[in-house]
Amino acid sequence: MTLSQGRPYLAIPGPSVMPDAVLAAMHRPAPNIYEGEIVELAAGLIPDLRAVARTKGHVAIYIGNGHAAWEAALANTVAPGETVLVPATGRFGHGWADMAQGLGADVHMLDFGKSTPLDPAAVEAALRADTGHKIKAVLVTHVDTASSVLNDVAAVRAALDRVGHPALLMADCVASMAVDRFEMDAWGVDVAVAASQKGLMVPPGLGFVFFSDKAAQVRAAMPRVSRYWDWAPRANPEQFYQYWGGTAPTHHLYGLRVALDMLHGEGIEAVWARHETLARAVWAACEAWGQGGGTLRLNVANTAHRARAVTALCLPQGGAGQLRKWCETQAGVTLGIGLGMAEPGSPAADDFFRIGHMGHVNAHMVLGMLGAVDAGLKALGLPHGSGALAAATDVVAQVTAGATAGAPASAAAAAAR
Repeated sequence: MTLSQGRPYLAIPGPSVMPDAVLAAMHRPAPNIYEGEIVELAAGLIPDLRAVARTKGHVAIYIGNGHAAWEAALANTVAPGETVLVPATGRFGHGWADMAQGLGADVHMLDFGKSTPLDPAAVEAALRADTGHKIKAVLVTHVDTASSVLNDVAAVRAALDRVGHPALLMADCVASMAVDRFEMDAWGVDVAVAASQKGLMVPPGLGFVFFSDKAAQVRAAMPRVSRYWDWAPRANPEQFYQYWGGTAPTHHLYGLRVALDMLHGEGIEAVWARHETLARAVWAACEAWGQGGGTLRLNVANTAHRARAVTALCLPQGGAGQLRKWCETQAGVTLGIGLGMAEPGSPAADDFFRIGHMGHVNAHMVLGMLGAVDAGLKALGLPHGSGALAAATDVVAQVTAGATAGAPASAAAAAAR
């Protein structure tokens, strides 16, 4: 007997749960890609994407995943032999650095481990030591999807400004866009990369690169940029096909149109507040499980440094692997693997897991997932503290009580911090 029958819940940190409305919008015959509704639809996506990223800058769309967006950002700004500074806080910081290395860049790595954010003072010291201004760009992972570390992007801009360094500030927002607060223009970010399959609630397959006028000038001075990755024709197309470098990703665009309508209908501040509340409910449950002899541990100790999109956890002695298997086979809930936290194939690989809480998620989805995890801990006899579900529901109740009393949800969420 299994209790997993019914609609499954994918609680991994991307691809995230896709709204029925997005899936319905994509379920249609192929359109004419030369004129008509798809051409008109595409033009309206650009200002709405800008609004999500909080920028008045340029937008380039690629048929690809977040790794494609990484490469596009680098290909337009960093030539072989030029230097980038990478403050890494997990697997994806190292991944972007590896991408830069593969394109011939000289990578200066600052490794802050897997459980703590970057240190702006250390970044500033590295910039200050670069008296010849060899560093062309600083690559910051806003949220590392593997470690669940949230980095202070604005603090890196402040460090650049204090030193008077001309390097571009580039931010990986694949996991954070439309989840964690991100203010591209206000924070002085020159290039931001994102993808469709997380906070934007669309299937994997679209990569986005947002870039400033300063970054556009850097691109104009590049000796060459490959035709496909060149963001200039994509951001300023003379013909429709130039948006995509070829055939349009038609059905992704239909889905994206609906997803953006949903985000703007809710309001980006409310989207951030919703994710804030649901993340805090997850943390409250996890902290309770870790008490009273429990062995479960949140990877990031300080709440200020935790992503609102994903939570990385340790459950030692293979407990994470056992729990993931139980939740999927017995409760229909799929939790994320502990990506990059241990060597693949090592016994410790089953000591880590992740909970995704990004995109199209609400209170009953998150609370139901936590209930499944709680049942799994009990069924498997894994040591854990009590009161997790009460702690999680208290978070939700506190915020919604504030909103019900007349305070907007965003203000209530702020008061709960």
